Amino acid sequence: MKSLNKFNLFLFVLFVSVFIISGCKTDDPDENQTTSKVAAEYDATVPYAWYELLLEIDRYSPNYRPPAAARLMAYVGLAAYETAVPGMPEYKSLKNQFPGLDLPEIETGKEYHWPAAVNGAYSKMFRYFYPHVKTSDLAAIDGQERLFIEEFKAETSDEVLERSEAYGKAVADAVYEYSKTDAYGHDAYKNPRPLSYIPPKVGPNGEKLWQPTFPDYTPALFPYWGKVRPFAMKEADLRAKPPIPYSEDPNSRFFQQAQETKIWGDNLSFEDRWVSEFWSDDFFEVTFEPAGRQMALANQMVFADRINFEKAIELYAKMGMALNDVAIAVWGSKYTYNVIRPIEYIRSNMDPDWTTALNNNVAGVKSLTPEFPAYPSGHSGFGGAGSAVLTDIFGNNRQFTDNCHRNRYDFIGVPRTFQSFIDAGVENAYSRVTLGVHFRMDCDEGLRLGYLAANKVIQLPWKK
Repeated sequence: MKSLNKFNLFLFVLFVSVFIISGCKTDDPDENQTTSKVAAEYDATVPYAWYELLLEIDRYSPNYRPPAAARLMAYVGLAAYETAVPGMPEYKSLKNQFPGLDLPEIETGKEYHWPAAVNGAYSKMFRYFYPHVKTSDLAAIDGQERLFIEEFKAETSDEVLERSEAYGKAVADAVYEYSKTDAYGHDAYKNPRPLSYIPPKVGPNGEKLWQPTFPDYTPALFPYWGKVRPFAMKEADLRAKPPIPYSEDPNSRFFQQAQETKIWGDNLSFEDRWVSEFWSDDFFEVTFEPAGRQMALANQMVFADRINFEKAIELYAKMGMALNDVAIAVWGSKYTYNVIRPIEYIRSNMDPDWTTALNNNVAGVKSLTPEFPAYPSGHSGFGGAGSAVLTDIFGNNRQFTDNCHRNRYDFIGVPRTFQSFIDAGVENAYSRVTLGVHFRMDCDEGLRLGYLAANKVIQLPWKK
């Protein structure tokens, strides 16, 4: 993970060296366009830089673990998209898809500088969603906004700059007001483990259900998240298929699922452990969380392909919404089915001393399991959604190397190379089996929900 100093050096180099993609203004602007330079004529420096900063803050922001972080990213991405869309002639606003979203309008015939407008939107949204982070992170938000303003002074007039910044901040205000109307999602990060929730112990057929797990027995994380408002998935999309029925019979499918997880855990090769640790992203302050991992992959591709401003704005908006929606589907289903975790099942029915391979090497705690029911898998959902969005933007069968954890030595962070984004998402999903924290069925269904969430978001009317 990059330090802010390294990031600032990169930002300077990118400003100096990036190739500005040229284009032409429309001869027939409609009410959503201006005579301004179109968004596609700018490079992706501004959105890239803000998401690099987001990933730095994500790692250390209290309570913004999945799925709350995914929701934050969705609203940040929406605000940037709605800010820039008047300068994107082939695209249109999504405001009609979201009843209650009341957006400001640009001044017809006036010039706007779209990176400056989006800079204003990002700065406002970060302050809204990160009021509780470290003072140094708040200072970094202020500093990044000012850095871009100074850069833009060489590109446009003070009048255009002020108008653009004000417009972006007004859009951010409107999007944040819309966030407030989501009673179950807005500010839910402030109470991630509500004491009002008591997990049921026994299901309708006498099956054992999920309870806080060995060794830390942490209470349930975001048990009401299934009630959060999605962007593209409908109610019928949000419920996972029923899991394999619980059974302690050694001949049952459920027992065999647990046996598979146990066999993997008992016989990990170096590569198995590498894969497991590479995708983990489970621990606060150790890495960004699993939704942030998908944004980190997006950033790597923005940098590698030097995509333009317009395409980057689309990428981040689609990614945030897809991650948000799959998180709702996964967490709502988790607390509907309340499937027991492998460690509890295996310790009760196979080996009382069995342990997972999920270790927090920084804190020195071993054999951990995330603090929510098993089915379906959140990592699998995020991996499925993220890989589908990346495929939509960058194409299929695209080889790439994931450098997210390069130079990390507290776990195996050696980069891994994949032949496609889908391959990476699949490996992410099934790494949870080798890690010992999921059954295969959890990962199967998580991937399905992730692909579905991404497809629903991609199918929104982005283009005219």
